[in-house]
Amino acid sequence: MKTATLAAMLLGYACLGGAAQAAQCGGDFGTWNAAFQSEAAAKGISQRALASLNGLTSDQQVLSLDRRQGHFSKTFEEFGAPRIAARMSKAQSMMQKHSALLARIEQQFGVPGAVVIAIWALETDFGVVQGKQNALRSLATLAHDCRRTERFQNELLDALRIVDRGDLSVAEMRGAWAGELGQTQFLPSSYLKFAVDFDGNGKRDLIRSVPDVLASTANYLRGYGWQRGGRIAEGTPNYAVLKEWNKSGVYQKTIAVFASRLMAEQ
Repeated sequence: MKTATLAAMLLGYACLGGAAQAAQCGGDFGTWNAAFQSEAAAKGISQRALASLNGLTSDQQVLSLDRRQGHFSKTFEEFGAPRIAARMSKAQSMMQKHSALLARIEQQFGVPGAVVIAIWALETDFGVVQGKQNALRSLATLAHDCRRTERFQNELLDALRIVDRGDLSVAEMRGAWAGELGQTQFLPSSYLKFAVDFDGNGKRDLIRSVPDVLASTANYLRGYGWQRGGRIAEGTPNYAVLKEWNKSGVYQKTIAVFASRLMAEQ
């Protein structure tokens, strides 16, 4: 779901005035921001959270990245194979290190540890590369842009709800360029829907808590129909679930091949 992930792969929406409740896209960014904040307040977002949007400017780098998704035109041999090779050794170590945790996750959610480890490896190199961009600014930029304004206005609202819920502070809302958060790069809507507190500390922390990260990833897959004990070969129901993680065919294949190789090593 990350960087050239689900968010970046979605089909664009033309801005035809947007939904009835959506701030009008395009035009002056400050004017749009003020209109968005007014609508967000009416939907229950706190003034404390909304204050984080004050003074934001459109991020031209985000717009540039949004318009070029070149590495997903690559073949599996170009994209997937080298990424798997570079991460296999550490992935095997992580399987051993977190074996008890992964067993608990599979018992509760039905998703094998190899699958969530493969996703964790591919998304952020096991949490090392989560992104440092201001997620609120990125989301506001994409919401103001007229390509997918309704989609990203909703994502921005959900990001503010994460702050209001207390899972992350405004300062912690940093991630990839399209607003994905945490070690497996959840969009805010997925964070709200699928993040779980698996370490029992009262917060759903997908930035620092490995138990929360891996369990939430499994919960996401289960939420889209993952079948316990099912295969992940191309053409199977579980392979179809990977399409809900990322719309790119080569990315889906990379996850499946990586996970299958990890399972074969167990």
